Amino acid sequence: MRIKNVVKVMNFHSLLRVDSAKKKAEKYFEIEKELNNMISSILYNRNFILDQKTLKPNPHKPELDIYIGNDYGFCGNFNQEINNNMEKFKANFKIVIGKKMKNITEKLLLRITKEEFHKDWYKIERIILKGIKNMSYSKINVIYNHYNSINSFTFTRKTLFPISFEESSGKSHKEDFIVETDINDLFVNLITLYISYQIIIAEANSWAAENVMRQQITRESLKKIDEIEFYKSRKERKEKKYKDFKKIIENYQRKGI
Repeated sequence: MRIKNVVKVMNFHSLLRVDSAKKKAEKYFEIEKELNNMISSILYNRNFILDQKTLKPNPHKPELDIYIGNDYGFCGNFNQEINNNMEKFKANFKIVIGKKMKNITEKLLLRITKEEFHKDWYKIERIILKGIKNMSYSKINVIYNHYNSINSFTFTRKTLFPISFEESSGKSHKEDFIVETDINDLFVNLITLYISYQIIIAEANSWAAENVMRQQITRESLKKIDEIEFYKSRKERKEKKYKDFKKIIENYQRKGI
């Protein structure tokens, strides 16, 4: 198979993956809204008294950074700014997602591929739950390339914890609840779930952004291939004309004209 056909297939698949990742992110946005409402209704309910330690992390604690890169090639310097950020904040604890990411071991809690991210998600969730429950971190951040459109994406460093929820309509919730567990444990689990969905949304956006770059590179590659083929074809035509002309001259010379 000619390389042009291979690049065309890669370009087409990249477009499909962008659309698929966008739909996945939109699906999780709806779940995120519901979780937001649930947490807000507990946080601002007058009938609940939450332990303030659950809500306010110690600012002197270290930060946890979650880096999302990629597994596959043919997408240029997709990880460059992410790797630079990892180097800049090397004192922070780290979870690294993507086998093409910089091989760093300092304060590394977990390193997994994108494929393992979906299969072994519980490993990340377990680290987050433990961190929130023990208030181990002053901040939890996710660092990735955020999909904007079919033509662009933006390097993003986003804080996921602590979470700031706005009271709906500016008033405390007054609903009565029957809670058969410790309300603070419930709140910690909901916050963990909320952060988890934020990371899943970021991964979907990163996957879309990765394929935007791959699509751009394959599109440029196709242009280059077309350009090479054009000049090659023109050169071949010139050579053919020269050979044809040479034959004509030789025929005239043989005939003594």
